[in-house]
Amino acid sequence: MKPQDFSRKGSSGPDTSNALDRPTIGVGSIRGSDSQVDYRLARRSILIDFRKGRVSRTDVCDAHPELIRAARNVGEPTSIECPVCNETNIVLVSFVFGDRLGPSGRCVTTRQELMSLRKSSQSTLTTYVVEVCPMCSWNHLTRMFVTNPIGAKARKCEKELSV
Repeated sequence: MKPQDFSRKGSSGPDTSNALDRPTIGVGSIRGSDSQVDYRLARRSILIDFRKGRVSRTDVCDAHPELIRAARNVGEPTSIECPVCNETNIVLVSFVFGDRLGPSGRCVTTRQELMSLRKSSQSTLTTYVVEVCPMCSWNHLTRMFVTNPIGAKARKCEKELSV
């Protein structure tokens, strides 16, 4: 299959409108975000391979039981149907990692909780947003973003810059 060339004049490219582009916990909603990695292309590639039979369902529906539990109990529901089973909507689960959060990180449920972590942290935090289907165990890393702390040191720097 020949790759599509969207660089030609007049070509609008692929349709990128998707509810996953507008998370409530994400770079656009968190002031102080420095960088983001988006995994939509990898997701698309995996789903194409699955639909063509190159990858089995057990290979793509392999969520860890703790991830399924987090999706059922604290995940953020979406209106996006699971791309594998088409039986239920996927749920977004966000995990934050930082110097003082331990090796397992922390599962955050709201933007306010992430902001609270940023205020109490003295180091950079890395957030991973995973989409999960609680029904068939589909899971895929949707995006990763890095945020700076808003502790006393960061507030002092912001204050000095604004003067």
